[in-house]
Amino acid sequence: MESGNCTYLREFLLLGITSHPGMKLVLFTVFFLVYFLTLLTNLGMITLIRMDSQLRTPMYIFLSHLSFSDLCYSTAVGPKMLVDLLVKNTSIPFVGCALQFLLVCIFIDAECMLLAVMAFDRYKAISNPLLYAVEMSSKVRSRLLVGVYVVGTTDGLIHTVLAFRLCFCGSNVINHFFCDLPPLLLLSCSDTQVNELVLFSLFGFIELSTISGVLISYCYIISSVLKIRSAEGRFKAFSTCASHLTTVAIFQGTMLFMYFRPSTSYSLDQDKMTSLFYILVIPMLNPLIYSLRNKDVKEALGKLKNKRWF
Repeated sequence: MESGNCTYLREFLLLGITSHPGMKLVLFTVFFLVYFLTLLTNLGMITLIRMDSQLRTPMYIFLSHLSFSDLCYSTAVGPKMLVDLLVKNTSIPFVGCALQFLLVCIFIDAECMLLAVMAFDRYKAISNPLLYAVEMSSKVRSRLLVGVYVVGTTDGLIHTVLAFRLCFCGSNVINHFFCDLPPLLLLSCSDTQVNELVLFSLFGFIELSTISGVLISYCYIISSVLKIRSAEGRFKAFSTCASHLTTVAIFQGTMLFMYFRPSTSYSLDQDKMTSLFYILVIPMLNPLIYSLRNKDVKEALGKLKNKRWF
């Protein structure tokens, strides 16, 4: 399209989850509780890890950053989505839409990479426990975390710049409850092949590399565990990885379904439900998965309960 046909949009209108008035209050109640639990569990996990000296190990430090990522991308979307269920004006400023999209990109990417880093950490802890403290020193942890956020920010900025420099010369109504890339591309009257190629290439590379990293780490972990002679030792080693594997399976499975299926199978209504799951439900589940199956977290919670101020 010629540049003269482009319209400068000051805002977008989000259609939200549903247009049915009777369902909005029900959905608000449900997702308010979900978001409240997300805040409570993730802030609780971060606070618990910072307060308990026994949890200041690499595994729990990475877990606190996982909770931070969950908190950030769910908060970028959750409050606005809840407000839109109660009000008639569901507009979002152009800049606000770009910022929301950027934050979701950064912290979704960060979560993908953190899950791979946590698998690598478990491999180091199980394969060579005597050198674990040296190999996962504070310097190594800091470099890994800096790499996670640098890659996430770079990828997010690339997608955001490419998406919001497109021409929007028709409707400004986004058939979604937040500013996601697929519905934005549908509104554009520009050629979006570059955006689709970059999405497939960059996010595809991040997904492929992180999933490969998890699989390779767990191949080595299984090999190391099988060398442990006692059944109790093998069970303990596997149990420390069960929570992480559950989180990886849920999160990565959802990402693959959302962004790497054939374009002919896209359905905006189906995408809304999938997005709700990874934006609000997964951030609520992650701390629960780790706390319910983790002996150290349970003991730390027990200590807090015994303190008078608690």
